[in-house]
Amino acid sequence: MLSTLPLLNGRIALDRALENDDNILAQLGYPRQRQEFVSFLSAHKAEIEAIVSFHLCVKKCRASDVQTWLTGSYNVCIPVYISPPSSVRSVLVRIPLPYKVGEAQRPGNVDEKLRCEVASYLWIQEHCPDVPIPHLFGFGFPNGQSFTSPEKTPLFVRSIWCVRRTLLPWLRFPTPSRYISRRRQDTLRTGYMIISRVSQGKILSDTWETFRHDKTHRSNLFHGLARIILSLNKTPLAAIGSLTFNDQGFTALTNRPLTLQLQSLENEGISTAISRRFTYSAQMAALTMMRAVLHHFSPRESRHGPFVFTLTDLHQSNIFVNDDWHITSIIDLEWSCFLPIQMQCPPYWLSGRAIDQMEPGPHLETFHQLVLEYLEAFEQETEVLENGSFWYFHAINSPKGLCRVFTDHVQRLFCPEHCEMRIFDQVVAPYWCVDASRVIERKIEEGERYKNQLREAFGAEVILPKA
Repeated sequence: MLSTLPLLNGRIALDRALENDDNILAQLGYPRQRQEFVSFLSAHKAEIEAIVSFHLCVKKCRASDVQTWLTGSYNVCIPVYISPPSSVRSVLVRIPLPYKVGEAQRPGNVDEKLRCEVASYLWIQEHCPDVPIPHLFGFGFPNGQSFTSPEKTPLFVRSIWCVRRTLLPWLRFPTPSRYISRRRQDTLRTGYMIISRVSQGKILSDTWETFRHDKTHRSNLFHGLARIILSLNKTPLAAIGSLTFNDQGFTALTNRPLTLQLQSLENEGISTAISRRFTYSAQMAALTMMRAVLHHFSPRESRHGPFVFTLTDLHQSNIFVNDDWHITSIIDLEWSCFLPIQMQCPPYWLSGRAIDQMEPGPHLETFHQLVLEYLEAFEQETEVLENGSFWYFHAINSPKGLCRVFTDHVQRLFCPEHCEMRIFDQVVAPYWCVDASRVIERKIEEGERYKNQLREAFGAEVILPKA
C-alpha cells in the first residue's frame, strides 16, 4: 500500500483523503494531466510564438521557458517577449486547462469558458472603461476562428471593418465587436487569449495578512471595489446568464450563468443538466428550507430584474493593488455573470476565514463591523447582514458549506431553537422530494463506491458492502 500520493500541491495520505470533502479521486489525476498538457504546449512553442506574431503584427517574439509559466487553478499564462521595434515588450498567452474545466466529461467546456471570458472583456471595455482590466490584444477559439484588435491589422482590413461597424447600426442591425475576424492555420487548437501583463501593483493576497487590519488600507480597497462594482451595475440586462461571443463577432447574453462551481462539478463528472444556451429569470433539510425561505431574501417583484454584471470569482488573488491598496487592475473575468442584484454581497474573505467557518461569536462580530465599513463605501443601507441575504446567497454559492452556513446563520433568523434539534432535520428532510429517503440511500452508496475507488488508488484493501 502506498503511504501518500501526489496532488498538484503536496501529497495526501489515504486517511486524509477519505475524510476530505473534496473529490480527491479526481485531484489524484491532475499531476499527470498537467504534465501532459504542459508538455504538449512546450512542444508547440513555435506555434504560440506564431500566434502572437500574427495578432500583434510583429516579426519576432520568444515564448519563455516552461519554468516561468504562470499556472493558476484553471489557466496557464505563457509570457511571450517581443523584439523591438514593437512598443509592446511582452504579453501573456492565456490558455484554459482542459482537465480542470470538464472538457473530457463535457466537450465544449473550454470553448464556452473562453467565449464567456472574451465577452466579459468586451462588455467592460465598452460599458465600463473606468474599470481597470488587462488589455486584450486578440483571441482564438478551438475551432480555429480568431479575432484581433483593429490597431494591429492591415489598413485594408481595418477599413472594411470600420465601414461594417458604421453601416450595420444605421441599418438597425446589431453592432459587431471592435475586434476583427481573421483566419489563420491553427495547429494549437486549445483556444487562447493574448492579454497585457499587469505592470503596476502586486496581487492583493501578497499583502493581505500584513495590512488587512489597517483601516487606511482597507478604506482605499473598499472604495476602489465600490467604484468598480457600481460601474459594473450601471447597465443591467433582462436575464440571468453569461455573455458569450460568437464566430460572427457579436456579443450576446445567451449563455447559461457560467460559474466556477458549475464547471467544477462537470469536471468531476457530476451532471448539472443545464444547457449552454439556457438563461434563467448539507443536508436535505437545509436544502429544503433554503428553497422554502427564498422569498424572504429575493422578493417576488425583483425576480424579473435588475440583473447586473457580477464578478463571481473576485478574491484577493484576482485583484492588483499598489502599496496603499488602491486597485490597479482586476484579472480573471471568466466566471462573470449577470445575476440578481441581491446576490452582490460583500466578499466573505474580508473575514480571513472560509464561509462555513464563521460561527457566531467574537469573530463574527468583528466581521460584521468590517462589512459595515465596506458598505459605507457604497453609501448603502446596512441591512445585508441583518436580513440574512449575505449568508443566504453565499450559502447558495458554496455547496460544501451550505449546511453549516444555513444552520449557523440562516436558520437562526427564523427559529434559533431548531438549530440544536436533530428532529428538525428528520422531519423536514423528507419534503425535499418524493421518496427522499431513497435519494439519501443512493448518495450513501455512491459515497462508499467513491471511498473504495480511493482505496484502490492507494493500493489498500477494498471494503465490500454488507449483504
